[in-house]
Amino acid sequence: MENSREYSSELIAEPPVWVADPVALERLQTVLAQEPVIAVDTESDSLFSYFEKVCLLQFSTPSQDYLVDPLAVDISPLGPLFADPGPEKLFHAAEYDILCLKRDYHFRFRHIFDTMIAARVLGWKNVGLGNILQERFGITLNKKMQRADWGHRPLSPEHLAYAREDTHYLIALRDLQLAELERLGRLEEAREEFERLTRVEPTPHRFDPDAYWNIPGARDLDPTRLGILRELYRLRDAQARKEDRPPFKVLPDSTLMHLSEARPDSLRELQRIHGLSPFILQRYGEAVLRAVARGRASPQEHPPRPHARGGVPLDPAARTRLAHLKEWRKKRAAERQVEPDVIVSNDVLFAIARTNPHTLDALVASSHLSPWKTQEYAADLLAALHDRHK
Repeated sequence: MENSREYSSELIAEPPVWVADPVALERLQTVLAQEPVIAVDTESDSLFSYFEKVCLLQFSTPSQDYLVDPLAVDISPLGPLFADPGPEKLFHAAEYDILCLKRDYHFRFRHIFDTMIAARVLGWKNVGLGNILQERFGITLNKKMQRADWGHRPLSPEHLAYAREDTHYLIALRDLQLAELERLGRLEEAREEFERLTRVEPTPHRFDPDAYWNIPGARDLDPTRLGILRELYRLRDAQARKEDRPPFKVLPDSTLMHLSEARPDSLRELQRIHGLSPFILQRYGEAVLRAVARGRASPQEHPPRPHARGGVPLDPAARTRLAHLKEWRKKRAAERQVEPDVIVSNDVLFAIARTNPHTLDALVASSHLSPWKTQEYAADLLAALHDRHK
Protein backbone atom coordinates (compact mmCIF):
# COMPACT_ATOMS: atom_id res chain seq x y z
CA MET A 1 0.00 0.00 0.00
CA GLU A 2 2.86 2.38 0.80
CA ASN A 3 4.36 1.77 -2.65
CA SER A 4 1.01 2.53 -4.28
CA ARG A 5 0.78 5.86 -2.48
CA GLU A 6 4.24 6.96 -3.62
CA TYR A 7 3.56 5.75 -7.18
CA SER A 8 0.33 7.73 -7.45
CA SER A 9 1.43 10.93 -5.74
CA GLU A 10 4.51 11.29 -7.90
CA LEU A 11 2.60 11.07 -11.18
CA ILE A 12 -0.09 13.60 -10.29
CA ALA A 13 2.51 16.35 -10.78
CA GLU A 14 2.54 15.64 -14.53
CA PRO A 15 -0.09 17.74 -16.39
CA PRO A 16 -2.77 15.76 -18.24
CA VAL A 17 -2.64 15.61 -22.03
CA TRP A 18 -5.61 17.38 -23.63
CA VAL A 19 -6.95 15.54 -26.69
CA ALA A 20 -9.29 17.59 -28.87
CA ASP A 21 -8.36 16.95 -32.51
CA PRO A 22 -7.94 13.90 -34.78
CA VAL A 23 -4.11 14.04 -34.73
CA ALA A 24 -3.97 14.04 -30.93
CA LEU A 25 -6.57 11.26 -30.81
CA GLU A 26 -4.50 9.14 -33.19
CA ARG A 27 -1.43 9.62 -30.99
CA LEU A 28 -3.49 8.58 -27.97
CA GLN A 29 -4.68 5.43 -29.76
CA THR A 30 -1.06 4.48 -30.45
CA VAL A 31 -0.15 4.93 -26.78
CA LEU A 32 -3.14 3.03 -25.40
CA ALA A 33 -2.65 0.14 -27.84
CA GLN A 34 0.65 -0.64 -26.09
CA GLU A 35 -0.73 -0.63 -22.54
CA PRO A 36 -1.89 -3.84 -20.79
CA VAL A 37 -3.98 -1.88 -18.25
CA ILE A 38 -5.85 1.38 -18.88
CA ALA A 39 -7.99 3.39 -16.44
CA VAL A 40 -11.15 4.97 -17.90
CA ASP A 41 -13.91 7.36 -16.80
CA THR A 42 -16.49 9.64 -18.40
CA GLU A 43 -18.28 12.87 -17.52
CA SER A 44 -21.77 13.63 -18.84
CA ASP A 45 -24.25 16.51 -18.63
CA SER A 46 -27.37 14.79 -17.25
CA LEU A 47 -27.94 17.64 -14.77
CA PHE A 48 -27.97 20.22 -17.56
CA SER A 49 -29.53 18.59 -20.66
CA TYR A 50 -32.70 16.73 -21.60
CA PHE A 51 -30.71 14.67 -24.07
CA GLU A 52 -27.74 13.60 -21.96
CA LYS A 53 -24.39 13.07 -23.71
CA VAL A 54 -20.80 12.15 -22.91
CA CYS A 55 -18.83 15.39 -22.54
CA LEU A 56 -15.41 14.15 -21.43
CA LEU A 57 -13.50 10.88 -21.59
CA GLN A 58 -10.56 10.29 -19.24
CA PHE A 59 -7.75 7.75 -19.56
CA SER A 60 -4.79 7.00 -17.32
CA THR A 61 -1.77 4.79 -17.92
CA PRO A 62 1.02 4.16 -15.39
CA SER A 63 2.91 7.16 -16.80
CA GLN A 64 0.33 9.70 -18.04
CA ASP A 65 -3.24 11.01 -17.76
CA TYR A 66 -5.30 11.98 -20.83
CA LEU A 67 -8.49 14.06 -21.15
CA VAL A 68 -10.41 13.59 -24.41
CA ASP A 69 -13.01 16.14 -25.54
CA PRO A 70 -15.86 14.36 -27.43
CA LEU A 71 -17.45 17.74 -28.12
CA ALA A 72 -14.43 18.68 -30.25
CA VAL A 73 -13.34 15.36 -31.79
CA ASP A 74 -15.18 12.23 -32.88
CA ILE A 75 -14.14 9.48 -30.45
CA SER A 76 -15.61 6.63 -32.52
CA PRO A 77 -12.08 5.43 -33.46
CA LEU A 78 -11.65 4.39 -29.81
CA GLY A 79 -14.31 1.69 -30.23
CA PRO A 80 -11.86 -1.12 -31.06
CA LEU A 81 -9.92 -0.40 -27.87
CA PHE A 82 -12.95 -1.09 -25.67
CA ALA A 83 -13.86 -4.22 -27.64
CA ASP A 84 -10.29 -5.58 -27.56
CA PRO A 85 -10.00 -8.59 -25.19
CA GLY A 86 -6.33 -7.81 -24.60
CA PRO A 87 -5.92 -4.63 -22.54
CA GLU A 88 -7.81 -4.50 -19.25
CA LYS A 89 -10.02 -1.43 -18.98
CA LEU A 90 -10.42 -0.17 -15.39
CA PHE A 91 -13.49 1.75 -14.23
CA HIS A 92 -14.96 2.73 -10.90
CA ALA A 93 -18.73 2.12 -11.04
CA ALA A 94 -18.52 1.06 -14.68
CA GLU A 95 -22.20 0.53 -15.43
CA TYR A 96 -23.09 4.17 -15.99
CA ASP A 97 -20.02 4.83 -18.14
CA ILE A 98 -20.66 1.73 -20.25
CA LEU A 99 -24.32 2.63 -20.75
CA CYS A 100 -23.41 6.17 -21.83
CA LEU A 101 -20.71 5.05 -24.26
CA LYS A 102 -22.99 2.39 -25.75
CA ARG A 103 -25.82 4.90 -26.10
CA ASP A 104 -23.72 7.61 -27.77
CA TYR A 105 -21.16 5.56 -29.72
CA HIS A 106 -22.41 1.96 -29.82
CA PHE A 107 -19.14 0.76 -28.29
CA ARG A 108 -18.78 -2.88 -27.24
CA PHE A 109 -16.80 -3.89 -24.15
CA ARG A 110 -14.52 -6.77 -23.21
CA HIS A 111 -12.05 -7.36 -20.38
CA ILE A 112 -12.99 -4.75 -17.81
CA PHE A 113 -12.21 -4.39 -14.11
CA ASP A 114 -14.56 -2.40 -11.88
CA THR A 115 -12.92 -1.19 -8.66
CA MET A 116 -16.30 -0.49 -7.03
CA ILE A 117 -17.55 -4.02 -7.76
CA ALA A 118 -14.26 -5.40 -6.45
CA ALA A 119 -14.66 -3.39 -3.25
CA ARG A 120 -18.17 -4.77 -2.76
CA VAL A 121 -17.08 -8.37 -3.37
CA LEU A 122 -14.29 -7.84 -0.84
CA GLY A 123 -16.80 -6.55 1.72
CA TRP A 124 -15.31 -3.07 2.04
CA LYS A 125 -17.74 -0.85 3.95
CA ASN A 126 -17.13 2.31 1.92
CA VAL A 127 -17.11 1.78 -1.84
CA GLY A 128 -17.11 5.36 -3.15
CA LEU A 129 -13.83 6.21 -4.86
CA GLY A 130 -13.08 9.14 -2.59
CA ASN A 131 -13.58 7.10 0.56
CA ILE A 132 -11.53 4.18 -0.75
CA LEU A 133 -8.57 6.36 -1.72
CA GLN A 134 -8.66 8.15 1.63
CA GLU A 135 -8.78 4.89 3.58
CA ARG A 136 -6.31 2.86 1.50
CA PHE A 137 -3.83 5.47 0.26
CA GLY A 138 -4.39 8.54 2.44
CA ILE A 139 -5.38 10.54 -0.66
CA THR A 140 -8.17 13.14 -0.50
CA LEU A 141 -10.03 13.90 -3.73
CA ASN A 142 -11.58 17.26 -4.51
CA LYS A 143 -15.29 16.54 -5.05
CA LYS A 144 -16.50 20.14 -5.44
CA MET A 145 -17.06 19.62 -9.16
CA GLN A 146 -19.39 16.60 -8.91
CA ARG A 147 -22.38 18.60 -10.14
CA ALA A 148 -20.46 20.67 -12.70
CA ASP A 149 -21.72 21.39 -16.22
CA TRP A 150 -19.35 19.25 -18.28
CA GLY A 151 -20.91 20.44 -21.53
CA HIS A 152 -19.63 23.98 -20.93
CA ARG A 153 -16.45 25.07 -22.73
CA PRO A 154 -13.76 26.00 -21.96
CA LEU A 155 -13.31 23.76 -18.93
CA SER A 156 -11.52 25.44 -16.04
CA PRO A 157 -8.24 24.16 -14.51
CA GLU A 158 -10.35 22.99 -11.56
CA HIS A 159 -12.56 20.95 -13.91
CA LEU A 160 -9.50 19.34 -15.48
CA ALA A 161 -7.89 18.53 -12.13
CA TYR A 162 -11.10 16.95 -10.87
CA ALA A 163 -11.59 14.89 -14.03
CA ARG A 164 -8.09 13.40 -14.10
CA GLU A 165 -8.28 12.32 -10.44
CA ASP A 166 -11.11 9.88 -11.24
CA THR A 167 -8.74 7.70 -13.26
CA HIS A 168 -5.28 8.63 -12.00
CA TYR A 169 -5.31 6.29 -8.98
CA LEU A 170 -7.29 3.37 -10.43
CA ILE A 171 -4.32 1.29 -11.57
CA ALA A 172 -2.76 1.35 -8.09
CA LEU A 173 -6.16 0.53 -6.57
CA ARG A 174 -6.73 -2.33 -8.98
CA ASP A 175 -3.34 -3.84 -8.08
CA LEU A 176 -4.27 -3.77 -4.40
CA GLN A 177 -7.72 -5.27 -5.00
CA LEU A 178 -6.48 -7.93 -7.38
CA ALA A 179 -4.06 -9.27 -4.75
CA GLU A 180 -6.81 -9.30 -2.12
CA LEU A 181 -9.34 -11.01 -4.41
CA GLU A 182 -6.81 -13.71 -5.21
CA ARG A 183 -5.92 -14.17 -1.54
CA LEU A 184 -9.58 -14.62 -0.55
CA GLY A 185 -10.50 -16.80 -3.54
CA ARG A 186 -12.99 -14.19 -4.81
CA LEU A 187 -11.44 -13.27 -8.14
CA GLU A 188 -13.65 -15.58 -10.21
CA GLU A 189 -16.74 -14.15 -8.53
CA ALA A 190 -15.60 -10.61 -9.31
CA ARG A 191 -14.69 -11.48 -12.89
CA GLU A 192 -18.19 -12.80 -13.49
CA GLU A 193 -19.63 -9.50 -12.31
CA PHE A 194 -17.22 -7.56 -14.54
CA GLU A 195 -18.29 -9.65 -17.53
CA ARG A 196 -21.96 -9.09 -16.71
CA LEU A 197 -21.40 -5.35 -16.88
CA THR A 198 -20.13 -5.62 -20.45
CA ARG A 199 -23.61 -6.89 -21.44
CA VAL A 200 -25.74 -4.08 -19.97
CA GLU A 201 -27.67 -2.15 -22.62
CA PRO A 202 -29.01 1.41 -22.54
CA THR A 203 -32.75 1.99 -22.49
CA PRO A 204 -34.01 4.60 -24.98
CA HIS A 205 -35.29 7.77 -23.35
CA ARG A 206 -39.07 7.62 -23.62
CA PHE A 207 -41.41 10.07 -22.00
CA ASP A 208 -44.25 8.41 -20.09
CA PRO A 209 -47.20 10.86 -20.17
CA ASP A 210 -48.86 9.09 -17.23
CA ALA A 211 -45.84 9.06 -14.90
CA TYR A 212 -47.17 12.12 -13.05
CA TRP A 213 -49.02 9.49 -10.99
CA ASN A 214 -45.67 8.72 -9.34
CA ILE A 215 -45.08 12.29 -8.10
CA PRO A 216 -45.36 12.36 -4.27
CA GLY A 217 -48.84 13.53 -3.32
CA ALA A 218 -50.42 12.96 -6.75
CA ARG A 219 -52.59 10.09 -5.53
CA ASP A 220 -54.23 12.35 -2.93
CA LEU A 221 -55.52 14.84 -5.51
CA ASP A 222 -59.16 15.04 -6.60
CA PRO A 223 -59.96 14.45 -10.32
CA THR A 224 -59.81 18.15 -11.26
CA ARG A 225 -56.47 18.77 -9.60
CA LEU A 226 -55.13 15.50 -10.99
CA GLY A 227 -56.18 16.61 -14.48
CA ILE A 228 -54.28 19.85 -13.95
CA LEU A 229 -51.20 17.93 -12.82
CA ARG A 230 -51.43 15.78 -15.94
CA GLU A 231 -51.43 18.81 -18.23
CA LEU A 232 -48.64 20.57 -16.34
CA TYR A 233 -46.51 17.42 -16.41
CA ARG A 234 -46.87 17.13 -20.18
CA LEU A 235 -46.23 20.85 -20.67
CA ARG A 236 -43.03 20.58 -18.64
CA ASP A 237 -41.69 17.74 -20.76
CA ALA A 238 -42.45 19.57 -24.00
CA GLN A 239 -40.61 22.66 -22.76
CA ALA A 240 -37.67 20.60 -21.48
CA ARG A 241 -37.28 18.90 -24.86
CA LYS A 242 -37.52 22.21 -26.70
CA GLU A 243 -34.87 23.84 -24.51
CA ASP A 244 -32.73 20.70 -24.03
CA ARG A 245 -32.91 21.08 -20.26
CA PRO A 246 -33.70 18.50 -17.56
CA PRO A 247 -37.43 18.65 -16.70
CA PHE A 248 -36.72 19.41 -13.03
CA LYS A 249 -34.93 22.59 -14.11
CA VAL A 250 -38.01 23.77 -16.01
CA LEU A 251 -40.48 23.15 -13.16
CA PRO A 252 -39.68 20.89 -10.19
CA ASP A 253 -42.22 18.30 -9.04
CA SER A 254 -43.02 20.30 -5.91
CA THR A 255 -43.99 23.31 -8.03
CA LEU A 256 -46.23 21.16 -10.24
CA MET A 257 -48.01 20.01 -7.08
CA HIS A 258 -48.40 23.58 -5.75
CA LEU A 259 -49.88 24.68 -9.06
CA SER A 260 -52.28 21.71 -9.20
CA GLU A 261 -53.51 22.32 -5.69
CA ALA A 262 -53.92 26.10 -6.16
CA ARG A 263 -55.60 25.91 -9.62
CA PRO A 264 -54.64 29.51 -10.59
CA ASP A 265 -56.58 31.22 -13.37
CA SER A 266 -54.67 34.51 -13.62
CA LEU A 267 -51.11 35.80 -13.58
CA ARG A 268 -51.87 37.54 -10.29
CA GLU A 269 -52.76 34.22 -8.68
CA LEU A 270 -49.66 32.64 -10.19
CA GLN A 271 -47.48 35.21 -8.44
CA ARG A 272 -48.68 33.98 -5.04
CA ILE A 273 -47.62 30.37 -5.62
CA HIS A 274 -44.52 29.13 -3.82
CA GLY A 275 -41.65 28.18 -6.10
CA LEU A 276 -42.51 30.39 -9.08
CA SER A 277 -39.66 32.86 -9.65
CA PRO A 278 -40.09 35.99 -11.79
CA PHE A 279 -38.08 34.21 -14.51
CA ILE A 280 -40.49 31.23 -14.52
CA LEU A 281 -43.52 33.54 -14.49
CA GLN A 282 -42.24 35.52 -17.45
CA ARG A 283 -41.12 32.48 -19.44
CA TYR A 284 -43.91 29.99 -18.73
CA GLY A 285 -46.72 31.91 -17.06
CA GLU A 286 -49.17 32.01 -19.96
CA ALA A 287 -48.46 28.39 -20.94
CA VAL A 288 -49.01 27.28 -17.33
CA LEU A 289 -52.37 29.03 -17.19
CA ARG A 290 -53.45 27.35 -20.43
CA ALA A 291 -52.40 23.96 -19.04
CA VAL A 292 -54.38 24.61 -15.84
CA ALA A 293 -57.43 25.53 -17.93
CA ARG A 294 -57.10 22.30 -19.95
CA GLY A 295 -56.90 20.29 -16.75
CA ARG A 296 -59.98 22.00 -15.29
CA ALA A 297 -61.91 21.23 -18.47
CA SER A 298 -60.82 17.57 -18.53
CA PRO A 299 -60.56 16.12 -15.00
CA GLN A 300 -58.68 12.82 -14.56
CA GLU A 301 -61.56 10.64 -13.39
CA HIS A 302 -59.62 7.37 -13.34
CA PRO A 303 -56.10 6.62 -12.06
CA PRO A 304 -53.55 6.78 -14.89
CA ARG A 305 -51.44 3.76 -15.73
CA PRO A 306 -47.76 4.68 -15.92
CA HIS A 307 -45.31 2.17 -17.35
CA ALA A 308 -44.79 -0.60 -14.82
CA ARG A 309 -41.55 -0.56 -12.85
CA GLY A 310 -39.90 -3.90 -12.28
CA GLY A 311 -42.16 -6.06 -14.47
CA VAL A 312 -45.28 -7.99 -13.51
CA PRO A 313 -46.02 -7.91 -9.75
CA LEU A 314 -45.64 -11.15 -7.80
CA ASP A 315 -48.71 -13.03 -6.66
CA PRO A 316 -49.13 -13.70 -2.89
CA ALA A 317 -47.50 -17.16 -3.01
CA ALA A 318 -44.52 -15.78 -4.93
CA ARG A 319 -44.16 -12.91 -2.43
CA THR A 320 -43.94 -15.47 0.35
CA ARG A 321 -41.27 -17.38 -1.54
CA LEU A 322 -39.38 -14.15 -2.12
CA ALA A 323 -39.43 -13.38 1.61
CA HIS A 324 -37.82 -16.76 2.37
CA LEU A 325 -35.17 -16.23 -0.30
CA LYS A 326 -34.35 -12.78 1.04
CA GLU A 327 -34.08 -14.16 4.57
CA TRP A 328 -31.56 -16.75 3.35
CA ARG A 329 -29.62 -14.11 1.42
CA LYS A 330 -29.47 -11.78 4.41
CA LYS A 331 -27.95 -14.51 6.59
CA ARG A 332 -25.43 -15.49 3.93
CA ALA A 333 -24.42 -11.87 3.41
CA ALA A 334 -23.91 -11.40 7.15
CA GLU A 335 -21.65 -14.45 7.21
CA ARG A 336 -19.52 -13.02 4.40
CA GLN A 337 -19.80 -9.42 5.66
CA VAL A 338 -20.98 -8.09 2.31
CA GLU A 339 -24.12 -6.36 1.11
CA PRO A 340 -27.00 -8.80 0.34
CA ASP A 341 -27.05 -8.13 -3.42
CA VAL A 342 -23.38 -9.19 -3.64
CA ILE A 343 -24.61 -12.73 -2.87
CA VAL A 344 -27.31 -12.70 -5.58
CA SER A 345 -29.22 -9.81 -7.11
CA ASN A 346 -32.87 -8.93 -6.59
CA ASP A 347 -33.53 -9.86 -10.22
CA VAL A 348 -32.34 -13.41 -9.53
CA LEU A 349 -34.48 -13.73 -6.40
CA PHE A 350 -37.57 -12.37 -8.16
CA ALA A 351 -37.10 -14.80 -11.06
CA ILE A 352 -36.76 -17.76 -8.70
CA ALA A 353 -39.74 -16.68 -6.59
CA ARG A 354 -41.89 -16.18 -9.69
CA THR A 355 -41.08 -19.51 -11.40
CA ASN A 356 -40.79 -21.65 -8.23
CA PRO A 357 -38.32 -24.19 -9.71
CA HIS A 358 -38.04 -27.65 -8.12
CA THR A 359 -34.70 -28.76 -9.56
CA LEU A 360 -31.24 -27.20 -9.76
CA ASP A 361 -31.37 -27.15 -13.56
CA ALA A 362 -34.72 -25.38 -13.54
CA LEU A 363 -33.49 -22.86 -10.95
CA VAL A 364 -30.42 -21.97 -13.01
CA ALA A 365 -32.44 -21.78 -16.23
CA SER A 366 -35.09 -19.50 -14.73
CA SER A 367 -32.68 -17.14 -12.96
CA HIS A 368 -29.68 -17.13 -15.34
CA LEU A 369 -27.45 -17.63 -12.33
CA SER A 370 -23.77 -17.31 -13.27
CA PRO A 371 -21.47 -20.38 -13.13
CA TRP A 372 -19.63 -19.32 -9.97
CA LYS A 373 -22.83 -18.41 -8.13
CA THR A 374 -24.45 -21.62 -9.35
CA GLN A 375 -21.71 -23.68 -7.76
CA GLU A 376 -21.66 -21.57 -4.60
CA TYR A 377 -25.35 -20.87 -3.95
CA ALA A 378 -27.75 -22.82 -6.20
CA ALA A 379 -28.33 -25.76 -3.83
CA ASP A 380 -28.86 -23.42 -0.87
CA LEU A 381 -31.28 -21.28 -2.88
CA LEU A 382 -33.33 -24.34 -3.77
CA ALA A 383 -33.36 -25.44 -0.15
CA ALA A 384 -34.41 -21.98 1.04
CA LEU A 385 -37.21 -22.02 -1.51
CA HIS A 386 -38.73 -25.32 -0.42
CA ASP A 387 -37.55 -26.13 3.11
CA ARG A 388 -40.34 -23.98 4.55
CA HIS A 389 -42.77 -26.81 3.74
CA LYS A 390 -40.93 -29.24 6.03
